Amino acid sequence: MTAPSQVERGTPAFRKINLAVFAAGYSTFLLMYAVQPLLPIFAEEFHISAAASSLALSLTTGCLAASMLVVGAVAEKWSRKPVMSVSLLVVAILTILSSVVQEWPTFLLIRTIEGIALAGLPALAMAYLGEEIHPDSIGVSMGLYVGSGALGGMTGRLLTGILADFFSWRPALAAIGVLGVAASVIFSSTLPPSARFRPRSLSIASLLDSYKAHLRDRVILALMAEAFLILGTLVTVYNYIGFRLLAPPYSLSQSVVGFVFGLYLLGFFSSSLIGMASHRFSRPRLLQVGLATMLAGVAITAARPLAAVIVGVGLVTIGFFAAQSVASSWLGIRAREAKAQASALYLFFYYMGASLAGSFGGIFWTAYAWNGVATFLAILLIIALVIANTRLQLDERQNLNNAKPH
Repeated sequence: MTAPSQVERGTPAFRKINLAVFAAGYSTFLLMYAVQPLLPIFAEEFHISAAASSLALSLTTGCLAASMLVVGAVAEKWSRKPVMSVSLLVVAILTILSSVVQEWPTFLLIRTIEGIALAGLPALAMAYLGEEIHPDSIGVSMGLYVGSGALGGMTGRLLTGILADFFSWRPALAAIGVLGVAASVIFSSTLPPSARFRPRSLSIASLLDSYKAHLRDRVILALMAEAFLILGTLVTVYNYIGFRLLAPPYSLSQSVVGFVFGLYLLGFFSSSLIGMASHRFSRPRLLQVGLATMLAGVAITAARPLAAVIVGVGLVTIGFFAAQSVASSWLGIRAREAKAQASALYLFFYYMGASLAGSFGGIFWTAYAWNGVATFLAILLIIALVIANTRLQLDERQNLNNAKPH
């Protein structure tokens, strides 16, 4: 039986998929990162350190990363859409529940369960796009998916910052949960069922073989390293910039800091533009531009003037979403078999970067303030640039040579 053709740009199915993908990316980042501007509030209310308060996010991303590997097996047995739909709804409900708990360990437990439940969406979303969307159009869809995450992340950070200032963090998180429920309804009602997915059972041995095969691919391994480094950098910036801006010499209010988190919206435009530019420029070049922009932004944040700090955070955000759009779409093209497992591995590294670097950055903040954090992040980005300029650049050259007529 011939498999259905892949969806291309300009068709009704392409528009429906992109609407659903937008809702999914929006809700994922909305629910995951809404706690980020609240970390200084958690530190004060629960009498904990900055690094301990970061566990509200790091536990979620860390458990999400580990759970991705299990989802990689389940993904080959169950249809993509039901798993993703249930995942979004459960996490939204748990976010509402977290707004009423009184004890810090209980709050962390709920955030941990959210990370596990959320694993049902990101890996499957990337696999779904890789299966259903034509390779010539996947850059646009992946850029929209990443960009919608930027919008969701901005909404979560901005809304919680403002509501926490005028009311408290509890109604702020409850409001985020309600928005998540609405996004899950849009996703479930618009995403077409998988047309090219064929269920198959995977034994533990075959699952491990799939993971090993991907890890032996040096290009896929390099893309996973990039994922770890770029999200680790972004999350660390946003984890501790609030601590910096709430303290002297800036002494900004929680609402004003919330508007600084609104810079996340820049990522929506950045990822969308990169998706369009992917048809004109090489992937290594676009990745290098994104990473260099992040590095420049980190350097600028080390300056004292508030305007410089804001510009620096903006550049980090723009560069991140550009780099992530390139790397994620590159993976979808490179992984020709077992796409769900490739996505799961990629996102394992991606969110482990957020978890480990995001918490480890707190040690640098406590010991050396923002200059220590900036130095730590600069090292991460230099490593990312070296990988992009060596392994990934070499892969692109080999592809061009192979494409030339002999």
